[in-house]
Amino acid sequence: MINGLKKIPSVESVMQTKTAAELVAVYGRSLTLEAIRQEMEIVRRDYAASKTVPQRAALLDAVQMRLEEWVTPSLLGVINATGVILHTNLGRAPLSRSAIEMMSGVAAGYSTLEFDLETGKRGSRTWHAEDLLKQITGAEAALVVNNNASAVMLALSALAKRRRVVISRSQLVEIGGGFRVPDVMRQSGAKLVEVGTTNRVHVRDYETALAEQPVALIMQAHHSNFRIVGFTSEPALKDLADLAHNYGIYLLDDIGSGALLDTAQFGLAHEPTVQESLAAGADVVCFSGDKLLGGPQAGIIVGKADLLKKMKKHPFARAIRADKLCLSALSATLLHYLKDEAEREIPIWQMISQPVEQVHKRAAYWVNVLQRGEVIPGKSTVGGGSLPEEEMDTWLMALDVRHPDRFLAKLREMNPPIIARVKADRIVLDPRTVLAEQEDALLVGLQNALPVK
Repeated sequence: MINGLKKIPSVESVMQTKTAAELVAVYGRSLTLEAIRQEMEIVRRDYAASKTVPQRAALLDAVQMRLEEWVTPSLLGVINATGVILHTNLGRAPLSRSAIEMMSGVAAGYSTLEFDLETGKRGSRTWHAEDLLKQITGAEAALVVNNNASAVMLALSALAKRRRVVISRSQLVEIGGGFRVPDVMRQSGAKLVEVGTTNRVHVRDYETALAEQPVALIMQAHHSNFRIVGFTSEPALKDLADLAHNYGIYLLDDIGSGALLDTAQFGLAHEPTVQESLAAGADVVCFSGDKLLGGPQAGIIVGKADLLKKMKKHPFARAIRADKLCLSALSATLLHYLKDEAEREIPIWQMISQPVEQVHKRAAYWVNVLQRGEVIPGKSTVGGGSLPEEEMDTWLMALDVRHPDRFLAKLREMNPPIIARVKADRIVLDPRTVLAEQEDALLVGLQNALPVK
């Protein structure tokens, strides 16, 4: 055994080879050395059973594969051909070119994140994007944090800690990843008071709760990822606002999706907009930046100036503050709304407003280029916890392959990975969610993945 082990080269001797030197030039000495050490451990472990030592070239190939695996990023850009516009697993809203350029400009060097050019003194990051949000929504003040769950938690912590918050049982929802509204509320320190039933709640239910004990505020949470149908009822937001103000308390509206445009104009159900919520009397409105707003991940709070002032000064605000990349991308996205160019410049609105005839034309072009498949009717969805069960007519490219699941896996190995879906045992790809600049890469990836005729 000991004599056999002598056949195994030392780590140092492997490091002296030309191939190892080339790996060091690419990956660095420390990482290459660690990869060789780990590979040699495997060789020694396996020798007891096989009594063989791999060739030096094979050993170094294994070292290189290990190094490549270590340095390959797990967060990659992909082509979304699923037809789900706000695909949570794929990063939700793709950014506009202006947002990407703004982020790049800020990331490339220093920035005015917390610097006032006019005075030459320290500024505050909280005012970035605030003026834009005020102009677009009509709110008195605004604040941007890292996501909407944080926004809700901050609002509750600042306005209702150790105090009662009334919410309908029909709105105690669970969002993606297992996060539940009741849990977020409890973590904020607020005391949850449930009213009504699962399917029906009335103004009198809220009023009864307000009359029993002192309450800090009423909270409404939008049904962002499900729909209650049948024998249902919920008070209008204005009625809740009037009730809250009659009792001298506040109304917090968590609308989630952050719509600034009327979705009904695109043939979809009407999604409550931020502007409508404020006009109905909500004192504080919380929503996401990467859903129907079409920007980066962010939690946005708009509302009364005195209430937002409390949130900006709350200790929790620092822990969840937005960074320079988020603020720059959000500002660029909001400018599209201010300039009435959202449908033209923001990718999700381009997809939502894309005429179905144009989708058909793109699908037919794919079939023509590949000389494979056919164009079939289908449905696109908004997704991302917005407009549940709403679908749009679309056209799909359908491919017949022997093993659909294996083919999907093969598509995921392309560069960039292609994410498609299976429908009736066929691979289907929806042009609606494929960015125009990714179309060539999609067709090349499909050509490489499809078997030769």
